[in-house]
Amino acid sequence: MAQKNLLPMILLGLINIEKKTGYDLKKDFETEIGEFWSVKHSQIYLELKRLEGNGEIKSTTGFYGNKIEKTYYEITKKGKERLDSWLDSYSDILSVNKDEFVLKLYFIKSRKDPRLQDLLQEQYRQRKQKLEHLLDRKELLFSTKKERDDNYGHYLILDHAIRREREYVNWLEEMMK
Repeated sequence: MAQKNLLPMILLGLINIEKKTGYDLKKDFETEIGEFWSVKHSQIYLELKRLEGNGEIKSTTGFYGNKIEKTYYEITKKGKERLDSWLDSYSDILSVNKDEFVLKLYFIKSRKDPRLQDLLQEQYRQRKQKLEHLLDRKELLFSTKKERDDNYGHYLILDHAIRREREYVNWLEEMMK
């Protein structure tokens, strides 16, 4: 089954929050959205052209700040309607997690495989590092109740990611014993 292209919805959602440049959107994927969704930089600009061609966003190019030419994108009524329609819909399809580490584990047939411990330890190091990063982000973004309440969906996603990584780290610790 073909995977649904959700990039337009992500971009519409981000632009709906506030006007953004392509660079702003790229930064959002490197920080906030990147915790649960990845995209190539070039895909962002291709999709922005499609959205603009469909009349779902509009762009304004001008000189801002230090007289740097920038193009800002903002959502149109048509784009807002599409975003709202998507937010109101529900999918009964669970997404498939493409995890190279899990795939490699699948092909290791023996507990005595010399690659197993290194694979587990490297994944443990990476997951611990990611967990620490997520905890730092939570402290930075949501240290007060007001900050949590003002962007509750983002808070929930970050909390979910922290719980997922904690469980992953715990599982890895258990498997390395």
